[in-house]
Amino acid sequence: MFRNRVLAAGIAGLAAGLAAGLAAPAANADAQQSAVAITCTNSAGGASWQIMIDYGKATVDANPAEITPAEIYWFDPKDGGHYALDRKSGALTGSVASSTGGFFRHAHCSLEKSR
Repeated sequence: MFRNRVLAAGIAGLAAGLAAGLAAPAANADAQQSAVAITCTNSAGGASWQIMIDYGKATVDANPAEITPAEIYWFDPKDGGHYALDRKSGALTGSVASSTGGFFRHAHCSLEKSR
């Protein structure tokens, strides 16, 4: 009887821990809405484009992303680029490998949320 109570208490504790772990990604996204369109601008040429960040699915333009309180990281298989977006400054840095050694891309993204 005592062993069953200890086992039940252990299972309840494990379930509570799992529920807390599942809630953590929402906290890491700073409780933002699930999908946000952000405009980025190439500072050298002035070209602009939008990226879609889905905090709920942890994706950028439908590519898996790592979203931390400081930065958002993702890989875009279309151009082979690894990207990092600084969530405080809006600085976007991309590194793309190539047969000639690769290159970096730099842009600035507006962090205001589009609705």
